[in-house]
This record gives sequence, C-alpha cells and structure tokens, in this order.
Amino acid sequence: MDRLIYVAMAGAQQLFNQQAVVAHNLANAGTAGFKADTTAFRVAPVSGPGPSTRAYAVETTPSADLAAGHVEHTGRDLDVAIQGDGLFAVQTLDGNEAYTRNGSFQLSPDGVLTTSSGLTVLGDGGPISVPPNSNITIAKDGTISLTTLGQSAANVTVLGRLKLVNPDKAGLVKGADGLFRLKGGETAEMDDNVTLVSNALEGSNVSSVGAMIDMIALARRFDLSMHMLQNADSDSQRATQLLAINQG
Repeated sequence: MDRLIYVAMAGAQQLFNQQAVVAHNLANAGTAGFKADTTAFRVAPVSGPGPSTRAYAVETTPSADLAAGHVEHTGRDLDVAIQGDGLFAVQTLDGNEAYTRNGSFQLSPDGVLTTSSGLTVLGDGGPISVPPNSNITIAKDGTISLTTLGQSAANVTVLGRLKLVNPDKAGLVKGADGLFRLKGGETAEMDDNVTLVSNALEGSNVSSVGAMIDMIALARRFDLSMHMLQNADSDSQRATQLLAINQG
C-alpha cells in the first residue's frame, strides 16, 4: 500500500512543480529574448530503513530551451536581435558577467548602455558610454557608431563593439534572474562570428498555445495522482475493516 502512496505523492509533487514552470513560461510569452524553462524527472530509490523497493520521482537538473524566437523589426536604434546562435554579455549587480538574448537596450541617465532591466551591457572594452546629443547605430557585427546631432553624417565616431559570445550550449545554466552563465563560473570568449539584426528584437520562444495545452495535460495528470492517493486511502480503510472483522 505504501508503495502506491509513494508513487502518487511524488508524482503529484513534481507535476505541481512542473505546472509552475509552464505557468512561468506562459507569463513570459511576450518577453523579448526569453527562453522557455524545461524540466525532466527521474526515478530515485527511497533511502533509509524499510523495504528497498520503494521509489519516488525527483526533478533532474532544470534547463532551458535555447531555440531562437521570432525576430520582429521595431525601427528603434537601440533594439538589436541576434541572428542564429549567440548571446549578449552583461554585467550583473554583483559585478560578474552573465549572458542574455534580450537586445532591448537603453541609455542610463549617465549615458551608459544598459538592458531594459538596468544591467550594464558589456563591450569589447567593458561598459559602453554614449555622449549626450548623439545618434547611435549598431552594425551587424556589433560595432557601435555615433554621429553628433547638428554635425555632418560623415563625422562618425566608433565607440566600441558589443561583446557577443557563443559558448557551448551544454555548458550554459539559466539562473532565476533569467540570465545565462557558464557552469564553471568563468567568462566566455568573444565570438566574431555572431551577427546581429539592427532595429529589431527577438521575441520569446514560448508558444502560448503549446503552454496552455501543457497546463491542461499537467492538471489532468495531477488529478490522476490525487485519485491514486484517494484509492490508497480507501483500500487502507477497507483492509482495516477486514482485519477488525477477522479479529472479532
């Protein structure tokens, strides 16, 4: 009887967690550059005293779906999308380096190029500062050029180049903040082969319809696990009644 309870209980718990992951993905279906979280489960034996035949389900290392999202042209100078594989390098609040596919950039009050969430965007020489009254152009290779308002368009100044990386996907881990990092904690090398699409943004790779279907399927599986627990409780009560009758 307890074997059935272990299976149903562990299954219900992991289905509940998976439902939360799918709901999180669905909530970010409109977030630029968002990569859907993925989950997987495996069977693990129950350690401790008692029969060694007991097992339950546990979640394996969570990962992310790195498939590219749809690229949509916005016409905004500070919007860039990565074409194919690659990531933008940013500086997190703790001063470390992390990576993202969200190319919706903006300028801080100090003129520093940042992400939409306020993280500093890194270039080949560190943070990128933009002088006031400037028009910015981001080239296909990530080179950032500017022209000063009121001056000739021929007076172009190169500020630097975005740090674009393309590490092995197997070595990437997605954090709770939605940023990617290398598993070993090191920083990725700049990759000259990563190319951009200017005045455009990459959308989320989450399918709203697919996520809704997954939520319905998970809800049904969760309900099945609850029915298994109820059946186990009912069988236990009947067994107790039979034992009471035999003893009587």
